[in-house]
Amino acid sequence: MTFWLTIIGMGLITYAIRVTLFLLLERVKLAPSVQRGLRYVPTAVLSAIIVPEVLQPGGTLNISLGNARLLAAIVAAIVAWRTRNVLWTIAAGMVVLWLLNWLG
Repeated sequence: MTFWLTIIGMGLITYAIRVTLFLLLERVKLAPSVQRGLRYVPTAVLSAIIVPEVLQPGGTLNISLGNARLLAAIVAAIVAWRTRNVLWTIAAGMVVLWLLNWLG
């Protein structure tokens, strides 16, 4: 019972923090420079999650042609640049990663 109360309590606290921020931002007028800066938050967060996984598979730096994740990320970046389509980018990266893992 303690376990479930802890999980529910943590969920409520997390929800309360996020709702409070949304409600406060609804009433506060942010400076245009802050609004411009906030547009880059999703890109920064995704980069912070993806780049270490691509460059450090297994926890060690690997910037070689033997790094399947790096090659798949390069292909995905090229597809993203050429098509500007998120679905095609993800699909291309995953297919290349699967093929390289299957071949290697």
